[in-house]
Amino acid sequence: MNFELAVWHTPEPITREHAEHTFRALRRGEPEAVAPHPGVAAFAGRLAEAEQAAPGYALVSVAPERADEVAGAAFELARECGLVCYDPQRRLVHNLQPLGSYPGMQMHTGDGMIVIDPDLQLVHDTLDTMGPQNPFVALVVFGQHFVQASPEITGYELEYKDSVRNLMFRTHVPELKTVRTAFAEYAVDNRAFLERHDWKPV
Repeated sequence: MNFELAVWHTPEPITREHAEHTFRALRRGEPEAVAPHPGVAAFAGRLAEAEQAAPGYALVSVAPERADEVAGAAFELARECGLVCYDPQRRLVHNLQPLGSYPGMQMHTGDGMIVIDPDLQLVHDTLDTMGPQNPFVALVVFGQHFVQASPEITGYELEYKDSVRNLMFRTHVPELKTVRTAFAEYAVDNRAFLERHDWKPV
C-alpha cells in the first residue's frame, strides 16, 4: 500500500478530526468538501509525486520506502503554497499556523517524520503518536538547544540539551500532559519547564 498525503486550502487552522473527515469525503469522490484554490495547482506543478485531483485538492502517493523523503518536501511545499497537508497514516494535519518562536525549528520523530517550522497543534498531536512505532519526538533548534521525549513503562523520559554550553539533562515524568506542556513552552521560548522538574546531567 502506498504512502499518501492530501493537501487543500483552509482559511483557519483545523483539527486532525476535521482533516480526517474532509479527507474521507474527498476519497469518497466529494470534491466540493473543499474550495478551489490556486495553491493546489502550484503545489501539484512543483512536486512530481503530486496529482491535482480537483481544483480544491491534490494527492501525493509514493511507495513506502520513499515516504520520508517525499513527505518532507510535501510538508514544506504545502506551506509555501498556503495549503494544509493531511497525513492519513499518522492521522496528523499540518496547519499553516500558529508557529513557535524559532524560525527554522525542526520536529523529528522516531518513525521518520521531519517537519521544518511545525505548527503548535501539530507538535501537540504528534506527541500522541509516541509508542513502539514512534519511539521519540524531538524539537530541535540546531546549534542552540533541543527537547526530546521518549515513552517508558511508567511514563516518559524528557531530555533537554543546551548545545551552546554542551550541557544535557534528563528527567522522568509520569504523564503525557506534562510532556505536552514542556514542548509547548519550549516552542515559544519559555523555559518554565526546566524549573518544575528534577533534572539529572547526562
